[in-house]
Amino acid sequence: MKIDDAQEQDYELVRITDLGFVDDYGIEGLLLLKADDGREFHMHAFSGEVARHISNFMGEQQPIPTIYKMLEEICEENGIFLVKVKIYESGEALRANLYFTGKKDMVLRNYRASDAVALAVYYKIPILVRNNLLQETISSK
Repeated sequence: MKIDDAQEQDYELVRITDLGFVDDYGIEGLLLLKADDGREFHMHAFSGEVARHISNFMGEQQPIPTIYKMLEEICEENGIFLVKVKIYESGEALRANLYFTGKKDMVLRNYRASDAVALAVYYKIPILVRNNLLQETISSK
């Protein structure tokens, strides 16, 4: 698959609508990803540290964590740009593929979904989630 191929039918573009913590101590992060059609996916079981980075990036604060700064420098040095991330299940874990373009197209496969979301927010690029993860919104009556 090439970077500029048409969007696959089994992925949906989502946005972060809520971000927080599962516990009072901020050890485990939680975020809500929502598609335009209202379906959503609750992502949890990732570090509170990554949740704080995502929150900072969403708030336009750009304190650059070491690993994200390192990736940015590698990309700049090699003339490549992160253009989208795709989140999917792999066994019991959430994983992500990171899509780069520039001097050459490149896909990095099977990385932690939470880090991919943080990078997507940092770079303001699309987050795509596999359709089978999205559920109808649970409404309270």
